[in-house]
Amino acid sequence: MRRLPPLSAVRVFEAAARHGNFTRAAEELGMTQAAVSYQIKLLEERLGAPLFRRDKRKVVLTEAGARAAPQITRAFDAIDSAFANVRAEDEGLLVISTSNTFANAWLAWRLGSFQMAHPEMAVRLETSDALVNLEGGEVDCAIRAGRGDWPGLAPDLLLPIDFTPMVSPAFLDRHGPLQPADLLRLPLISPHDPWWTVWLREAGVDVPDGPLRPGVRLDSQAHEGHAAIAAQGVAMLTPFFWRNDLAEGRLVRPFEQISTRGYAYWFVAPVGRRNQPKIKRFREWLLAEIGRERPVPVLESYSARQA
Repeated sequence: MRRLPPLSAVRVFEAAARHGNFTRAAEELGMTQAAVSYQIKLLEERLGAPLFRRDKRKVVLTEAGARAAPQITRAFDAIDSAFANVRAEDEGLLVISTSNTFANAWLAWRLGSFQMAHPEMAVRLETSDALVNLEGGEVDCAIRAGRGDWPGLAPDLLLPIDFTPMVSPAFLDRHGPLQPADLLRLPLISPHDPWWTVWLREAGVDVPDGPLRPGVRLDSQAHEGHAAIAAQGVAMLTPFFWRNDLAEGRLVRPFEQISTRGYAYWFVAPVGRRNQPKIKRFREWLLAEIGRERPVPVLESYSARQA
């Protein structure tokens, strides 16, 4: 039999510990500050130990409180995740988060085939370059750019991120043939991007410190590529995303050199929910779809890491 203190008081303690402030905890829980103080007092009396030290206008966790708080927060996260799983399954809704670049340059063009293969499931794609919290259950899975080392998430490698300058044929006709050093004087699309400095220095160009030059700043590679197609300048792009435009002559690669910073796109889901049926179906579809276009090394997958 569990000897649990009142869960209402534990909930108040978790919020107060997380905020470090009774007033903000009260606002989150829809209570008065006096009610929060009362619940904390009840819990301390039940445990026979103080959990907070009152210090003028602020409260500070005691040693006992500091030991308990992280475990209680994890327990509430687990409870929230458990019920989020039930809600999501009952609704038959798969929510996917990814960056603007990956959505616009690849996923949005293909996601309909997954939806058609699973008509019983609603699919919502959320695009943002900010990292979303996958533990709360509001988003089921994500496609992220990085090194695949996010705590609590199971990653599967999708696509290494590399990059090289690209231009339209019309732009090249006006300014070519080009040498790497010529890029320092030509209009660049998103010149603030650190990829420019990496590529130029690997090409042997002496690049001064600081911004390369003023230029148009766009918020995703998808927009940058379309600006390059419109002959607005030189864009630093990932060849995989633009291979059709290269093959059909809308874009040209002036140089053979391709650089990388060691990042990749990864499919990620919380470890405990990775094999939830709807997430598993989408992961398998995604790996197969992108594998037909660019094979993924098996040893980089989460499954191989756990073997």
